Amino acid sequence: MQQHSFKAGTARVDITPPLGTVINGEFTSRYANHIADPLYAKAMVMQDDGTTLLFLIVDICVMQRDFLDEVKHIIAEETGIPLENQLISSTHTHSAGSVADLLMGHVDWGYRKKLPALLVEAAVMAQRSLMPAKVAYGWFDEPRHMVCRRYRMKSGYQPFNPVSGGVDAVKTNPFGDERDIVERTSKPDTELRYLAVKGIDDQWIGLLANYSLHYVGDCERGTISADYFGCFAKALAESLGAGSAFVGMMSNGTSGEVNIWDFLDPDRYPSGNHEKSRLIGRALAAGVVESLNDVVWEAQPVLDSRYAEITVGLRKPTPTELERAKELVEQTDYENIHFDRKGYQQVYAREQVLLAEYPDEKQVPVQAFRIGSGLIGALPGEFFAETGLRIKVGRPDKKYFTICLANDYVGYVPPAHELKQGGYECWRCRSSHLAENAEDILRNTLVAQINSL
Repeated sequence: MQQHSFKAGTARVDITPPLGTVINGEFTSRYANHIADPLYAKAMVMQDDGTTLLFLIVDICVMQRDFLDEVKHIIAEETGIPLENQLISSTHTHSAGSVADLLMGHVDWGYRKKLPALLVEAAVMAQRSLMPAKVAYGWFDEPRHMVCRRYRMKSGYQPFNPVSGGVDAVKTNPFGDERDIVERTSKPDTELRYLAVKGIDDQWIGLLANYSLHYVGDCERGTISADYFGCFAKALAESLGAGSAFVGMMSNGTSGEVNIWDFLDPDRYPSGNHEKSRLIGRALAAGVVESLNDVVWEAQPVLDSRYAEITVGLRKPTPTELERAKELVEQTDYENIHFDRKGYQQVYAREQVLLAEYPDEKQVPVQAFRIGSGLIGALPGEFFAETGLRIKVGRPDKKYFTICLANDYVGYVPPAHELKQGGYECWRCRSSHLAENAEDILRNTLVAQINSL
């Protein structure tokens, strides 16, 4: 055991915010008035003779670089793990404390100041728990729990675009307009893939899963919840019969246009609070347990990583668009906004004014890891299923997945042809503003990193 060079350790730290904390993830701020289940920062550290890697998956909607860079520097000081070997990502639950300003949902500065120390604690604890270990990659297909939320509508239906004032070619989440649906516009990535980690004594250490379901969101507005990500982790630990030290982690894949609000078959799930999340979490955990019969364990996996910061342009309003937006902002009482067609125009007018202050370019992090015979990629926004599927084509052995919302939050990053179609994910704002060629640039960068590993 002393000569076994590969080691791994996990830890989880409770990051549940107090009642009254601001929640983001919708168009307006919400405030926590009920805590349904705890939120966690979950860390996995892996180490071989020359390399140490950190995966830190956090029950939160989004985290941006101005927040994460501070956390990473402290972790590097406390653990010696290089910045480029750290991956920190959001699960994207929409029922967590807010550390980023999105649309009309604002930052809770008290929670933002409290959270860094908890993330650092998780990383430090995971490193301290390192023990001789082995890894295995697994997968299974589970298409029942995800659908494309972008729809092509009947002739005559006009999906309104609040940024341009014009008409889109697709409609995202057509509440109330189900009868006008023609078809969905894309296919999700329906596979769950995972990296399993055990001690060489065959005791469970942790499991890092990846599934491209945006989130479930089956609870009331003021509820704190880890969503199906937390339900999966709890069900997995129970199904495996793992000890209290085991940490199950669900990361968000390429799910930008994928959810479980099925407008073509809306009654196929139970409707009570958290019931869909529990059903989906248990189903995914059961799939993992069954698929473990087929995995091959690697006792001495070699570790490596790649990290790059890529310059990408931004979509910003023209001078004419900016002037129109300013005029609308001047006429709007944002404390009493109504979410009808005019209200959405008012929200997105404010977005144009704020977006105009951004630089014309930004540095976007892209990252890849080798762990034994498999690979894991990391992208910093909400990417569509098409992106993940195109990358996976180059890895027919199934030992690859893409973790999104990692190391930054740059908003939605749709493929260029999707941007032309419009729809909510494509409306220009602070959470959808990268240039038309950004998806192509970032995907190709990640593919090059993967190939180099």
